[in-house]
Amino acid sequence: MIKQRLLPLAALLAALPGPAFAQDGRIDVANSGDTAWLLASSALVLLMAMPGLSLFYGGLVRAKNFLSVLVQCGAIAAVASVLWIVVGYTLAFGEVSNGWLGGGNAWMLIQLGNIREATAVPESAFALFQMTFAAITPALMAGAWVDRARFGWVLAFCALWSLVVYAPVAHWIWGGGWLGQGMGTLDWAGGIVIHTTAGISALVIAVMLGKRNGFPQTLMLPHSPSLTMAGAAMLWVGWFGFNGGSALAANDDAAAAIIATHGAAASAALVWLLVERFTVGKPTSVGFATGAIAGLATVTPAAGFISPGAAILLGAAGAVLCYFAIQLVKQKLEIDDSLDVFAVHGVGGILGSLLLGVFMSESLGGVGYAERMTMGTQMAAQFVGVGVTILWSVIGSVILAVMASVLFPMRVSEDAEREGLDITSHGERAWEFD
Repeated sequence: MIKQRLLPLAALLAALPGPAFAQDGRIDVANSGDTAWLLASSALVLLMAMPGLSLFYGGLVRAKNFLSVLVQCGAIAAVASVLWIVVGYTLAFGEVSNGWLGGGNAWMLIQLGNIREATAVPESAFALFQMTFAAITPALMAGAWVDRARFGWVLAFCALWSLVVYAPVAHWIWGGGWLGQGMGTLDWAGGIVIHTTAGISALVIAVMLGKRNGFPQTLMLPHSPSLTMAGAAMLWVGWFGFNGGSALAANDDAAAAIIATHGAAASAALVWLLVERFTVGKPTSVGFATGAIAGLATVTPAAGFISPGAAILLGAAGAVLCYFAIQLVKQKLEIDDSLDVFAVHGVGGILGSLLLGVFMSESLGGVGYAERMTMGTQMAAQFVGVGVTILWSVIGSVILAVMASVLFPMRVSEDAEREGLDITSHGERAWEFD
């Protein structure tokens, strides 16, 4: 009787679509489940940029600049998306030619394959997913120049940066380039490609742009910690698509990456509150939100390679290091990285990228090393990847910032900064109280 009841279910399962294989063993038809997960993950990552990151940053600035942050984040994501379709994708993931840049076979996203190589998803779905990464990465940098950067310069710089800094690094590590294939550098979802490039570049621009009027003497408090908490919550949820989607399949790797992601964020948020309690006397909402983001940035390069327990340790370490990195940058060095892009994203991404070489060891619950790789050689590969990316980001950002400033001055006038960018740059106010 039980067997008879199971027959219809077995027939239904047999009829479900799965990957089909060509005669040479390659997957020829996409897996519908994997494709659906990648499409959902793409939506989650876009949610991180708009509205997640916009609200997270917007709540941290003064009320007179809130709208300008939302416009900048949205416009940066838009211009990066257009450029990704036109030429960014083929630079990062086009046919491998010399290990430095992808070939031009997929400009304007033409000639995309039915299946992305080494996956069971259509190349169009893969390009979409990677486009959301390319959209949010330059938007992360906006936190370094809030309150004072000219809107035209922001768009020009970010457009150039997405092609000259982001796309090549993505190719080197993810697109079959010389760091990933040659050196063995690993990056699950962007600790190097995204957080290191954006964090280092943000620090460079903060130095070039100069301090806000009154920094560091004037206390510039967040105008709406509640909006920052809401934005952080959206980022936290969206990060499941960020790290889970990077498995490129709806499988155990995706689930494990999401568990690691959540564990790191939770531990980092709690540790940050604990550190605040002992240093400033009270745990704050902004501290909870910032700690969670620090943990997420730290676990991103390692999420699919380490155990959940290691992720908790990684998140805690990220919270402590990023907290004191903020004090170093703002108080000791007096660099006005306004919303701590370098100290949170840059430092967190670098830390996670380096510790990945340790925690992926099977003895520590990780997935283990590739053939002919050991903890020592993997650590070396991670150091090389991080070091090269830092150097490229610094050089590229300086040159591109100067190039963009030929068309648009980097900074608004003192009067505009004093009145606020909402009204002076966009002719609107975020809040009107009549």
